[in-house]
Amino acid sequence: MKYIPRIADIELKEKLERTGAVLVRGPKWCGKTSTCQQIAASTLEMRDPDTYAANMEAAAIRPSLLLRGDRPRLIDEWQVVPVLWDAVIHEVDIAGGLPGQFMLTGSAKPLALNSDDKPMHTGTGRISRLDMDAMTLEESGASTCEVSLSALFKECSQVEGASSCTVEDYAKLICAGGWPAPIARGALDLHVASDYISALCEADISEAANVKLDPTRARALLRSIARNSAQSASIQTLLADVKDIGVGMSEPTLRVYLNALRRLFVITDIPAWAPSLRSRTPLRSSAVWHLCDPSLAAASLETNPEGLLNDLVTMGYLFETLCVRDLRVYARRLGGTIAHYRDKSGLEADAIVRLGDGRWAGIEVKLGGSQRIDEGAKNLLLLAEKVDAEKTGSPEFLMVLTGGQFAYTRPDGVHVVPLGCLCS
Repeated sequence: MKYIPRIADIELKEKLERTGAVLVRGPKWCGKTSTCQQIAASTLEMRDPDTYAANMEAAAIRPSLLLRGDRPRLIDEWQVVPVLWDAVIHEVDIAGGLPGQFMLTGSAKPLALNSDDKPMHTGTGRISRLDMDAMTLEESGASTCEVSLSALFKECSQVEGASSCTVEDYAKLICAGGWPAPIARGALDLHVASDYISALCEADISEAANVKLDPTRARALLRSIARNSAQSASIQTLLADVKDIGVGMSEPTLRVYLNALRRLFVITDIPAWAPSLRSRTPLRSSAVWHLCDPSLAAASLETNPEGLLNDLVTMGYLFETLCVRDLRVYARRLGGTIAHYRDKSGLEADAIVRLGDGRWAGIEVKLGGSQRIDEGAKNLLLLAEKVDAEKTGSPEFLMVLTGGQFAYTRPDGVHVVPLGCLCS
């Protein structure tokens, strides 16, 4: 199958040039192994059934045996044998910190190796981290790439472009998701996410928790998180949702399931942004819930493109998850992160892109409609007025990210950009 270039390709090469090993982590089936295989000189597949027994025996006797091979050596699903973490660090040290020796991929964070729930050694100075997500619209070819996030941070005062994606197309993109294998086949497979949820609930979540978890409870929790996509729902809200579905769960039990989902990189918590404000408006500090890919939310809600088009409120929330997925990847390429803004006056911004040098931009997500776009632009302009520019800095730009077709800059300076025009 032909490899589709990923935004992470460049960052992976850069990190390998600086550090002895790179840990590539992210949800299952997002393309971690394929990306690493493009530059790997040798590969160890820990879950290969033909070599699993021999690999486990070697790991028990002398883990360094598994590290033999041409460099950079890819160790796929390393968390199956967590002792490989320290073995890699030791091997990097023996080689005097020589960069580009190993790549480790994992679809689940390893269980505790000590009381602090961390590997025995942090890997500082030896192992760098690279996060990957499912494919963005830029990577899958669904974006025209006429509006670059990087260019917007370089004082781009005007934008223009046209996306061919319709609301119907976005409904399909939400349900199909950004899973590389079907995209490489040139297909929007609407069944992949349902199979993913089934595997997740029947097996993966129990493996991540190292204890048998109830698939019915797992499905109920995923449905609740999907219902609360793009919202800062409390644990009590999730518990009530699960109870409404007819599944009983205590708060400690719910947290076990949530922790397992986090180990699998299925949940994406978008933290709250706390800038310095001119006023004393209290800020809300709770994170916003998203699943790692909108298709998992759609599958958890047991809906399809037609169902979303008949329920545009739900589609709007899942469209925001689609936008957040892509923004996370684009911002990461710039060395940035994303957060959200909510204050107790009701003012909000769905995404704040923050770069490492302190620069920031405010983004509102609106599926469509001129009135909704006006509302989003108004919110962003009010936010820019509230922020103390001397302490936090003025926004580099303000943008309403939409499901429309045309990219343009409003007279008030707010950019209106279809997701299908945006790129890194």
